[in-house]
Amino acid sequence: MSARTDPDPAEREVRAERLKERIYLTFAALAVVLALAAHGPVDAVSALQTLAVTVFGTLLAIFTADIVSHLVVHERMVTRTELGHAFQTSFGALGAVVLPFAFLALAAFDVWDPTAALRASTIALVLALVVIGFAAVRRVRLHWWQRLIALGAEAVLGLAVIGLQVLAHG
Repeated sequence: MSARTDPDPAEREVRAERLKERIYLTFAALAVVLALAAHGPVDAVSALQTLAVTVFGTLLAIFTADIVSHLVVHERMVTRTELGHAFQTSFGALGAVVLPFAFLALAAFDVWDPTAALRASTIALVLALVVIGFAAVRRVRLHWWQRLIALGAEAVLGLAVIGLQVLAHG
């Protein structure tokens, strides 16, 4: 599909939902990774557990919000198909945070230093936000420079999260 083709509105809605959930989860993971890094020497296993609890808690919150909002909008319970869609949309966001888990797992097995794993995780998550942003704007009818501005704004927001975490824990 080219950048100038209008996709089906339902397809665009599904794509937007998936991108939105990935952005939420990536920002949540970024905040946790930064908080862990700010508290000095960290045990890799504890960091991995903290990230896992946060990520799965966030996914459950996203899933619950999808179900409740569906109930409010449609004034009925979700169907089996809609439940599957909500589950796939929410938990499909896990792909956005695979690298921090891999880095911290390497640190847990003493292959890598936990501090370096957290630093690499921070970089990977900011880059993930840019990749997610690119996926969001690549098919949208915008000039190349408008797409660049959108991507830059998302990168700046990611860096702002880092700055805020450093201020909070500095």
